[in-house]
Amino acid sequence: MIEQLRALPLKERIGQLFFIGIPGPEADDATRELLSEITPGGVCLFARNIREASHTRLLLDDIRDLSTVTPFLSIDQEGGLVDRLRRIMTPMPAANKMRNAADAIRLAEIIGETLGILGFNMDFAPVVDVIDAERAKHPNGLFSREFGRSKEDVVAMAGAFLKSLQDNGIIACLKHFPGLGAAKVDSHEELPQVEVSENELNEIDLYPYRELITGGEAKAVMAAHTAFPSIELQEIDQSGKLLPSSLSNNFINTLLRGTLQFDGLAITDDLEMGAIVKNYGIGDACKMAVGAGIDMLTICADPQAIREGHQAVLDAVAAGELSEDRIDESLFRIAALKENLADPLEFNADRISKLSDKVAAFNEDLSRN
Repeated sequence: MIEQLRALPLKERIGQLFFIGIPGPEADDATRELLSEITPGGVCLFARNIREASHTRLLLDDIRDLSTVTPFLSIDQEGGLVDRLRRIMTPMPAANKMRNAADAIRLAEIIGETLGILGFNMDFAPVVDVIDAERAKHPNGLFSREFGRSKEDVVAMAGAFLKSLQDNGIIACLKHFPGLGAAKVDSHEELPQVEVSENELNEIDLYPYRELITGGEAKAVMAAHTAFPSIELQEIDQSGKLLPSSLSNNFINTLLRGTLQFDGLAITDDLEMGAIVKNYGIGDACKMAVGAGIDMLTICADPQAIREGHQAVLDAVAAGELSEDRIDESLFRIAALKENLADPLEFNADRISKLSDKVAAFNEDLSRN
C-alpha cells in the first residue's frame, strides 16, 4: 500500500491527507469532479448525504469506484444527538445512556454491522472526553455524548465500544484530543479556552488516551480545536493568540506522538469550525496542522475550502515550507491503516430492518432502568 501511495503524483499524494465532505446523496458531476481533483484519502458522510439505505450503499460504492486508492469512508455515528442514520433506522441511544461495558458493546455491534452493510469502513467515535457532574453544566456541545461520569467509566465503556466496533470491521477514532470535557463553549462556534491545571489535564483528560493507546486498540485519534492557557505546552501563534491544539506541534508531536507514544492516524476535527475559521484562513490552518504532525485534514462542507486547503499544502511543499519527507510520514501512517480495511458486507435491506428493531428493543431496555 505505501508503495502505491508513494507512486502517486505529488498532487494526489497530498490529496491523501484530506478527509472531505461531499455535497449531496449521490455521486453527481460536482462530486465526481471534486473526487477527481483532490483524490482524498477519506470521505465523511453527513445527514445531508443519507436518505435511504440502498442509496447510501450506492453512493459509497461509487466513491470507491471513483477513487484511485480506496478511501476511508467514515461517519459520525455515536447515537443520541449525533446520529446520522436516523432517517433509515430507529434513532440510536446516546453514549450517556450506557450503563456498563456490555451496553457499550451492544451499541457498537449494532453500529458496526449497520455501517458494514451500508459500505462504511470507519466511524468517528467514540468520544472519550471526561465529563463529571460539574463539567456537565457547561454548554460545550458534548451533552449526552460522554460515557459515564468518571475517567474510569470512559475507559471501561468507550474502550469496550472501541474494541467491539473494530472487531466488526469498522475503524474507530478517539475524540477529542487532548480533551474537551472541561470546555465551557462549543468549538463549532469559537475557540474554547479550557482552564485546567497541568495535573487535571494529565490525570483526568489524558487518562483515557494513555490507557487505550497503551492497550493497543487505538488506531486513530481526532485532535480538537482547543486552547489550554494554564498548560506549559500551550503555544502562541504569530499574532500573539493562543494556538489551537489541533495546529500545535507541542500537543501533536510532543504530547501525542512523544509522551503518549501514539504512532497511529492523527486527524483534525472539522477545520471549518468557528474555532479555526474565525482566526485563520483554511489554507494557513491546513499548512499549520500538517507542520504540527497531523496526518489528515478534515474539511466537511465547502468544496471551495477543500480546494483552497489542498492547494495551500501543495504550494507549501513546492516552496519548501513543508518537506516531502513530512508528507511521506503521514502517507506511511495512512497506508498502514488502509492495509487492513475491511471489505463492505453484502447489502441486505432486511438485515438493516432487523438491526433497526434491535435498536428499538435496546432503547426500551434502557428506558426500564
